[in-house]
Amino acid sequence: MFTKFTTIVAAAAALVSANPLPRGESGSCSVTPHDMYSSSIGVLGCKINTNRVAYWPGSVDCNNICVKVSNEGRSVYLLKIDSSGGAHDISYDAWNYLGFGKSATKDPQMGGGINMEYEYVHASKCKDLLDDGKLPLAAANSMNYVASCLSEPKSWVAQNYQLYNIMDPVCKNGVNEKCHLNLAVSNQPECPSGLGSVKKLNMKVENIMYGTGEKAVAL
Repeated sequence: MFTKFTTIVAAAAALVSANPLPRGESGSCSVTPHDMYSSSIGVLGCKINTNRVAYWPGSVDCNNICVKVSNEGRSVYLLKIDSSGGAHDISYDAWNYLGFGKSATKDPQMGGGINMEYEYVHASKCKDLLDDGKLPLAAANSMNYVASCLSEPKSWVAQNYQLYNIMDPVCKNGVNEKCHLNLAVSNQPECPSGLGSVKKLNMKVENIMYGTGEKAVAL
């Protein structure tokens, strides 16, 4: 699957660095709610706080994956692990809290964009949103992103990622086990049960539904 690691690195690095998000960038934007978890780089929703995610323009890079968003004296840290076509979407629960002061599960609101302040901060500020403080990635499907970050060995992700033998961001299939990548041995991660297991996985990711505040299993 990954016969030429250098080719993957070059292609992935070009993709990830196409729109770099410099640390320290700040400003204001119209923030909109997003109620369906996804991750373009294969971050596993069952191992993060999916209620604190930013779906923003620009590709996901290897350092600037944490953004602080503030409104009316309230602030949250969000993982920037997916891209949008232009909208500044954030998890519905985060939008509801920032805009109205309460969780969407307790007082669900509806509406569009709310002007909020944002600042990209050091990725360590988002560690509490991650299981074990590491970015959990799908071993079989995140290698382009991992390769790009390993080409920047001092980057935060290169030093703080963990591969799992789980196939998809909403954790429907696979085995809940850690995998190891040793490039001196192979370009493919090694997993105890074998890379790419498609067994049904008894883990779930829940979305908080827009307008109702009810929880529903992500599909």
